[in-house]
Amino acid sequence: MKCPRCESTSYRKNGRRNDKQNYLCKNCGKQFLEAAFPRSLETDLLANNNGHTKVSVAEATEPSLVKNLPEKKVTEKSLGSFSLTLAEELLETILSPDWLESAAFSQFIQKFQQKTGIQHQLEAGISLLLLDAENLKLDVNSELFLASVCKYPLQFKMAFANWRNPSIGKQDIELYNRGYQLVHVPEGKDSADAKMIAFGACVLRSYPTVKEILVCSSDGILIHLCNELQNQGLIVHWVRRQGQILDIENRNTGKLTHYSLAMATEIPSFEKVVEQIQDLIKNEQDSINARLHSLATIASLFQERSNINIKHNPKQAEIEEIIPIIDNSSAQSIQEEKKEDSAEITNSKTLDKLLLKIIQDIQIKSPQTKLSVSKLGSELQKITGDSPNSIIKKLKLGSNFTKYLESSPAFTLKASGKEYEVTPLLCE
Repeated sequence: MKCPRCESTSYRKNGRRNDKQNYLCKNCGKQFLEAAFPRSLETDLLANNNGHTKVSVAEATEPSLVKNLPEKKVTEKSLGSFSLTLAEELLETILSPDWLESAAFSQFIQKFQQKTGIQHQLEAGISLLLLDAENLKLDVNSELFLASVCKYPLQFKMAFANWRNPSIGKQDIELYNRGYQLVHVPEGKDSADAKMIAFGACVLRSYPTVKEILVCSSDGILIHLCNELQNQGLIVHWVRRQGQILDIENRNTGKLTHYSLAMATEIPSFEKVVEQIQDLIKNEQDSINARLHSLATIASLFQERSNINIKHNPKQAEIEEIIPIIDNSSAQSIQEEKKEDSAEITNSKTLDKLLLKIIQDIQIKSPQTKLSVSKLGSELQKITGDSPNSIIKKLKLGSNFTKYLESSPAFTLKASGKEYEVTPLLCE
């Protein structure tokens, strides 16, 4: 038994209160009664004490009970009934609807799921990157590419270098901001490589879930580290740099992958390039075939549409049959007639005769039409091929066509606005 205030076991008896023993703590002076205990069990515990001493509740543990009491009494009266009662109460509490809907049950499920997820992650495995910062520099894009090469997620990144070396510059700050653990080594040749080898030899002790490791350095001495990691059953990628190219060698399978630092992209192998070219050629052929098929479809539709138009427009076909086709011989004959008409105009009589014929033809086609000087001259030019003024000047009949008509006895002119209307005297 302990003091309820200071939990000290140094106390003495201090009378009785309510038929219970009272105690006084020697350490803090607190008075307290003995702990409550079932009367029947207390009687059993004190059955053989002859009235000299009492067994305290703190001393009445299960071993002492089993030691001091008969086995039959412990099983039947105390431990058996107590265990059964406790089990029944626990089952009623756990299986009750209030407990299943409580916040405590939700918290229990969340903790269980978290532990299950952590266990799954431990079983799945992770990847680890070891970088010799004095020998190789990785930017963000190349780091992401290396992570994509790994089968397991890249969880830990470590960089080894003498960070006091001024040639490194601010590379430590950059790597630290990207989540690297920085390991400092003293100045000396191959110090970073030696530290990487020492750490890699016992990497499973610090990171037991590691399944895959990226060893990033172009130093040939690190081949010993790669071999040791392979012997430990890990997947090892050796990352080396040649100019602007990163060579990623899978030491387990011998597969070699290339990455261009300048272009920030993977360099495909010769087989992949050939496959891509073949795919491009095939796609282009498919595109050409599709276009040819579309053109053939349009041509067939156009041909069908043309046939439909001819069938549904018989009048148009008849008109096309009626319209005479003028060949070269008919065109030549028309030109010859024009030349003959123009050759006949040698004086004023032949000119007047031709003008009267033109006026007569126009009046036959449209009797109500008023013939002006300009229209008569345009019709004369169509027949002769020469302008009316040039014909008048050539025959020396005046200065222009209008004055000739005014002076000619075969025609009369009447002003009609800005134009003159021509009327043959024979018609009057």
